[in-house]
Amino acid sequence: MKAKQDFPAINEREQIGLKAPGEPYRVLIVDDSMFVTKQISQILSSEGFEVVGTAADGGEGVEKYKELFPNVDLVTMDITMPTMDGVTALEKIIEFDKNACVVMISALGKQDLVKKSLIMGAKNYIVKPLDRKKVLERIVMSLSA
Repeated sequence: MKAKQDFPAINEREQIGLKAPGEPYRVLIVDDSMFVTKQISQILSSEGFEVVGTAADGGEGVEKYKELFPNVDLVTMDITMPTMDGVTALEKIIEFDKNACVVMISALGKQDLVKKSLIMGAKNYIVKPLDRKKVLERIVMSLSA
């Protein structure tokens, strides 16, 4: 019979969602799609990130950011949402905290809004449909920028 030590652990590599002392990066997910929120949440959680909050529109996202501040390392922000869109929410978060790390999430065909967001202070963007590798790559890049 084989013992546990005969099998190398699948998840033995370092999780990318952890800061230097092993503490997780804290993420706020702002998206009106429950499916996308759940998808981002699962991708990030599987790498050790901690999802500290979610919001279904920009206004709620801004409030949640202020509530959680300074305990948020990164915000994923959908561009197109009802009530308050992601670009406006980004602007309000940057006004509140000029060092906020926000990654925009956009559907194809929204390049003009993505460019505007990057000029306003977003650190990066991810295009839907979400690709696990790209999501992690862009988020890690944004956190180290």
